[in-house]
Amino acid sequence: MAEHAWAPAPPAGPALASDEVHVWRASLRPPGSVLRRLEAHLSADERTRADRFRFPELRQAFVAGRGIQREILSRYTGVAPAALAYRLSPYQKPALDGPAAWSGVSFNVSNAGDLALYAITLQREIGVDLERLKPMPDGIDIARRFFSAPENESFATVPEGERDLAFFQCWTRKEAYIKAVGEGLSMPLDRFDVSFLPGEPARLLATRGDPAEAGRWTMRELHPGPGYVGALVVQGAGWRTLLLDFDRSFP
Repeated sequence: MAEHAWAPAPPAGPALASDEVHVWRASLRPPGSVLRRLEAHLSADERTRADRFRFPELRQAFVAGRGIQREILSRYTGVAPAALAYRLSPYQKPALDGPAAWSGVSFNVSNAGDLALYAITLQREIGVDLERLKPMPDGIDIARRFFSAPENESFATVPEGERDLAFFQCWTRKEAYIKAVGEGLSMPLDRFDVSFLPGEPARLLATRGDPAEAGRWTMRELHPGPGYVGALVVQGAGWRTLLLDFDRSFP
């Protein structure tokens, strides 16, 4: 399957092989009937959190995001969406808890604007990040604060017309990696280097402190849609990606 081809999921499944990573793309602005179905899956705690949003559009995005997550994970675990339970790591990375935890399914989620990505795999650590492409007049200043020295050297060579894309490619790849590792923002972003120049394949280039660490992960670029940039990082190598479109799978 081509890297950019987002396809509807089959009616049953999809089956998840041990060498596969499934990435789902979903709109956070579903029709009203779909939103009501998604809201019915939420836990009491999620409903309380939804009701704290001051603006209706933010509440809708939260409800849709959590409901979609539950419907997708239900497909892989066989547990009803409303019955799924989660636990948090010491760094607040979510994982399945309860009966669904025995499935071995690992997942990670990212959202930006009206879009969300859900990355699913088996028995591997995984991280995904999504950003909406926008002008970054302060991109150089932010890069100096958060990018590594080698990354800043490369960033300085990017032509001005390609600088915003390069910034978000670097940012999403770094975010996907720290989400996969699961240490959150406690991991300094300048401790490791990623590729990000336009046209350059996504790679974790180097890690400081443990040079072998970079070889334990595989990084891939995602193309979620016009105006968006995405990245995926998964433990190990040799896995293949299946791209799935939630909005065409759950009409």
